Amino acid sequence: MYAIVEIAGQQFKVAKDQKVFVHRLAGEEGDKVSFDKVLLTADGDKVTLGAPAIDGAQVGAKITRHLRGDKVIVFKKKRRKGYRVKNGHRQSLTEIVIESIVASGAKKAAPKKEAKKTEKKVEAKVAAPKKEEAPKKAAPKKSAKADDLKKIEGIGPKIAETLKANGIVTFADLSKADPKQIAEFIKDVRGNHVPDTWPKQAEMAADGKWDELKEWQDKLDGGIEK
Repeated sequence: MYAIVEIAGQQFKVAKDQKVFVHRLAGEEGDKVSFDKVLLTADGDKVTLGAPAIDGAQVGAKITRHLRGDKVIVFKKKRRKGYRVKNGHRQSLTEIVIESIVASGAKKAAPKKEAKKTEKKVEAKVAAPKKEEAPKKAAPKKSAKADDLKKIEGIGPKIAETLKANGIVTFADLSKADPKQIAEFIKDVRGNHVPDTWPKQAEMAADGKWDELKEWQDKLDGGIEK
């Protein structure tokens, strides 16, 4: 049995126990991940095609390691202009092992998301009485100016808007956020984004350590340590 599944913006033909190298995923070695954007499954002569994804199909995998790919040289030149630019790039990758392929009935991911949403709603309800108890303290928090999150290496305008929509508006908010939670917020933003270093960068920005932050950001590539 095999399946065609979309992982981090790429499509792969996978089978059980197969090793696959994908764009860097948010997670640690040994973590289990699942992908529900299954476009096609085939078990012998039985082929199921999604429109575009198959409802209830899921591919389960395990993260074995994080690594970087081979260096790719990008060379640009303009004739008679004296313009030459040479850059190197190494893609951040994650190696995963396919553990299971479920053709139908795998609807466990949806309740988990709903559970997270309900937890957030419960937290919001718990926070509400606190604001009522101390309305004077709550007012200045609302009037606080939002920080420019785009100063964090790896965060662009679209991600900054998404984070603000999820309640992360200042460097202090971002410094307290968990990278896995951030990855959940920005999963629908196009591209491969690894927020592992964002909280530490935000903490330095909140403390006003701009010189140290600049030095560190020079060593980062899209928010990932080179």
